[in-house]
Amino acid sequence: MMDTRAHLRRCMNAARQALTPAQRRAAALALARRLVASPLWYHCRRIACYLPCRGEMDLRPFMERLWQAGKQCYLPVLDPLQRRHLWFAHYRAGDPLALNCYGIPEPSHPPHHLVKPWQLDLILAPLVAFDPRGNRLGAGGGYYDRTLAFQLRRRHWFKPFVYGVAYELQKVERLERQPWDIPLDGVFTERACYARSRS
Repeated sequence: MMDTRAHLRRCMNAARQALTPAQRRAAALALARRLVASPLWYHCRRIACYLPCRGEMDLRPFMERLWQAGKQCYLPVLDPLQRRHLWFAHYRAGDPLALNCYGIPEPSHPPHHLVKPWQLDLILAPLVAFDPRGNRLGAGGGYYDRTLAFQLRRRHWFKPFVYGVAYELQKVERLERQPWDIPLDGVFTERACYARSRS
């Protein structure tokens, strides 16, 4: 199983890297339009995004829409106490960023300014592969699964909504869910939204 997941990660990462800059930009703009047209846009104000790395779908055009609409944008940061978990930091265009231990830029905020995931309305998470049933294959570190594990202990919860963000080419027919995997509420791509019922 692990070999299969590792092989899928290599294939999907290669497919993302093969996209041209023009294709990436067109997909990012199409994704931003799709997100703004979603009902989530009207119901969510505190929204977590991410800065792309290693060929991930670019959310920066959508982040520009957030700021224009007066919504609050957050970015993930490594938990200062438990490095294998994520907190979220408020981010505005031009805020200073610092590289974390993985070389990923994060907002430079003291720990008492960070928020927990359940304080957000919507989390948009990167992924390597997904299926239409809300199963997500991440990069392998397990950060989002550990951060969102509280959802497995709650029978009735509404926020945050958690949606994956990907290129359409990252869709596969089926992913086997592991016990620690947190199912997504859906996935947005440049072509579609694959929503999963919470019932």
